[in-house]
This record gives sequence, C-alpha cells and structure tokens, in this order.
Amino acid sequence: MPPVARFLTQHADNVLGVLNGFDRLRLRGTLRLLANVQGMKQFLWHAQVPLTQFGDYVQDVTTRVKQATEAVPAAAARPLIYVVHPDESKEAMARAIAERDELTSGLVCTLKSVEGCWSYEVHRDRAARRLVLVPARRKCLHYYHYFLHPRLGFMHARLQSWFPFTLHICLNGREWLARQMDAAHLAYQQRENCFVWLADVAAAQALADAQLRTSWPPLLEAIARQVHPAQAEVLAPYPVPYYWSLEQSEWASDVLFRSSAALGQLYPQLVAHAMQHVGSRDVMRFLSKPVMPVTTGTPLGIHGNFQGEVVTDLTKRREGVRIKHRVNGNWVKMYDKQGSVLRVETVINATRDLRVFRRPEGDPQSPRRWHRLRKGIADVRRRAVLSQQANARYLDTLAAVEMHEPLATASRTLCRRVRWQGRSVRALNPLSAIDGALLTAIYRGEFVLTGFRNRDLRELRTARTASAVTRQFRLLRAHGLIRKMSHTHRYLLTDRGRVIIAALLAARQADTATLTKAA
Repeated sequence: MPPVARFLTQHADNVLGVLNGFDRLRLRGTLRLLANVQGMKQFLWHAQVPLTQFGDYVQDVTTRVKQATEAVPAAAARPLIYVVHPDESKEAMARAIAERDELTSGLVCTLKSVEGCWSYEVHRDRAARRLVLVPARRKCLHYYHYFLHPRLGFMHARLQSWFPFTLHICLNGREWLARQMDAAHLAYQQRENCFVWLADVAAAQALADAQLRTSWPPLLEAIARQVHPAQAEVLAPYPVPYYWSLEQSEWASDVLFRSSAALGQLYPQLVAHAMQHVGSRDVMRFLSKPVMPVTTGTPLGIHGNFQGEVVTDLTKRREGVRIKHRVNGNWVKMYDKQGSVLRVETVINATRDLRVFRRPEGDPQSPRRWHRLRKGIADVRRRAVLSQQANARYLDTLAAVEMHEPLATASRTLCRRVRWQGRSVRALNPLSAIDGALLTAIYRGEFVLTGFRNRDLRELRTARTASAVTRQFRLLRAHGLIRKMSHTHRYLLTDRGRVIIAALLAARQADTATLTKAA
C-alpha cells in the first residue's frame, strides 16, 4: 500500500497515526442462473412448470420463502416489524432495539418492507400466439435481518422474497475491526464508525490488513443460509449457488489528530486547497474520463462522448464539512469526523473505469494483461489497492498546503537543462503558456488514480501529434515529475512532481497583490 508518510511527517506533532481499511461494504448475492430469462426458463423446465402455471408456482414459492424467513426471528425470540414508511431509517431502528435490549451478539431484529425489485412476468405474444417470460420492475416484500455478528459486528442482510431472490449483505469494516481488537485485547475509543484513539495504531492496522485475506465464500454463504433458510428447498429442482460480488466499497484512511483544535485549525485550509487544486473552479474531475481541451479564455467543458455526471460538492453535515469529487459512480471524499479525525475515503461503485493486471477468466494459460476490474469478490484485494492509492495521493496532494521549502528551491532544477538517458533535455518554464498548460493538464483530478496516456494529452491539446506528446513525456520524466506505470502506456505524477506542480499552479493563479504581501 502506498504510504502517506509525507503528510504524516508534516503534521507529526499533531497526529497519532493513520488507519487504512474498509468502511462500508455492500455485497450482492446473485443466483446467476435465475438472473436472466433463459436461465429462469431452464429452471422452470427442470421444475416441470409450464408458463401457464407460472403465476401459481411463484406465488407458492414466495409463500414458503416468507414462512421460512419469518421463522428465523420467531425461533430467536426477536422482533419482526413491518416498516410502513420507506424513508424511515431501518439501521437507526435496529440500533435502538439493540441498545434497548442490551444485546451483545446474535439477531437483533427482522424488518420487512415493500420495495422495488427486479423480477419476471408472463406476457402473451399475440403475433407468435404463445406465452413469453419477460423481466420486469416490480414491488415485493423484502426482509432485513440485523445482527450483532460475533466476527463482523453490527451488520444486516436484505433478502428479496420474489424470484430471483437477490440477497444483499451490508457490513462495516470499522465494526469488524472493533471485534478484532476486542479479541486481541487492544484498547481503543470508538464513536459511531470511527476510532478517535488507538492504543496501538500499528497493531490495529495489521488487523485491518488481515481483513483482505478473508475467505469470502464460506463467510457469506453461512450468513445466506441463516437469512434464507428456504434456499435449498426452493432450488431443489436445480440447485444454484449464490455468486458474490462487491457492489459498493468504501475504503477509508483516517488520520487521527491528537486534538480537535489541531484539526480544526488545519481543516479549512485543506478544504480550500482541495477545491482549488485537486479540481477546477468549475467542476472537479476525479478517478477518470476525458474532458474538453482547456484554452485561454474558454470554460472547462465535458467531453462530447461522456454521458455521465462529473461534480465536486461541498456540504456541511452533522459529522462535519465534507468535500466530494465524483465521476459517474465513483468518488473520493474528505471530511472531518468526530472533531479530531480527518477521513479521506474512496468509494467504488462502477468498476469499468478501473483496471487489474490478471489473466483472462477461464484461460489460466494466457499471459497476464490489463483487464477491467471485476465486481466479483476475486478482485477485492485489487479494489483495496486502487482505493488506497487514491487516498494516499489525495493526502500527498494535501501535504502541499504547508510547503515550507521555498518554491524557488523546489523548482530550481526544473529551470535548468538536464541530461536524461544520455541526451540533453531543455529546461521547463512553468510561467510560460505552453509549459503551464502542460503542467495543468497532467495535474488534473481524473488522472490521479488511473494515470494519463498520450491520447489524453492530445485531447487536451497540449500538443497536436503523438510524437510531440512523446517529447513532452520525455521532458517531464527527465525532470522527475512523472513516472511510467508498469506494463501500460500510462504515466503518473511522482510524489515530488505532485508537490512542485501544486505549488507552481498556485503561484500561477495568485494575483500580484497576494504575492507581494507574501514576499
């Protein structure tokens, strides 16, 4: 995992340490055969159910699922509550019940609610004169089982009572870590899903890292059997296992400050820096996706082929001020929690923008190549690595807020010719329009995680041809501002490059009155 040592060293007098690990995880269990029309028809064929009897059959199956599911809280003598209002917080209700009954483990309660779902309907195809099975958006009863799990802590599982019986398991890495530290007899202070003090930060981090070595299928299947006891009976005609994917992950880096006063003094500066330099004045891009070229006198615009949403927002919430940089379904956010914890968090929902170096699925003999990150639990570790890289680079960027080294000293080598790979390379002029545009382009937020390519800079018009961009790459590498990513055609900013470019861009944007006052 990339370190955040520079930020920690800079604030060493005020920081206890940093804790990296999962926050919220939402895992999805899918019966893959039943999740498509052809597979569902195959299951009905094995169950010997014609489409003319589909309605009666699925209603009978749902009744059995409901009876078996509602028997779970009855057997544990725990409440079964119907939630009428969809906006009511089910988690708050479950926590209140756990506190009221002074529970420490086991089932807390089961809540049920009618919510939207994806299921099937039978329609009549008049042209073909036959019945057809089609997917449809429906509403059905969902069951929420809330547990104080002996290993995972407070968590819940949500079961859809209609075909295809989709199951969601939601847990929290910080709750999980608290159980781990209890077992290891490590002292800590926890407020909600945040640790404000740790007796041994290194030991706590080792336990958080151990979560990545979890054997997920046995853990999740045990929970599935508990909350969906009718699964084996319902699927008896054609047994189908759940396929597990990580639908949403939140990876948090918590910097633990010694006091609220220390973070309170620094945090406004961090927010201002993030708004100005981690993104543009108009809209922040973070994590990936190209944008229209930036030219003098023209506003920053979205690439014409991009159909998603790109935004940075600043919100004051109950737990603190939060800044979030979002591209499509992924985002990085920063906020102050519980007064003394600076949290930087990467949330991944859409994995298509991210890459993993692996062999193709189903072909173990093929060489490893870069493929899209999968949602399946096979890529949980890679997802954690990418998230930690994003958090670490974000904190590295924030370290430029208080750069004690004079800018002239830090950028001195940039303004001189250097030799690289036996060739002389020209000096950089950060205040010139050409070099300034180049530095602005490579510092863009969307390149922080996945890097940038020759094509990206051509689209930003730092140069017109691929060979000209290649020469720009040689210039930047010679001055130590970027490095090449292994096995790719992509480049990333170096730690040194990130700090120097942030300072140079800040100097370019400052007015003469500000610079004169600073001098």
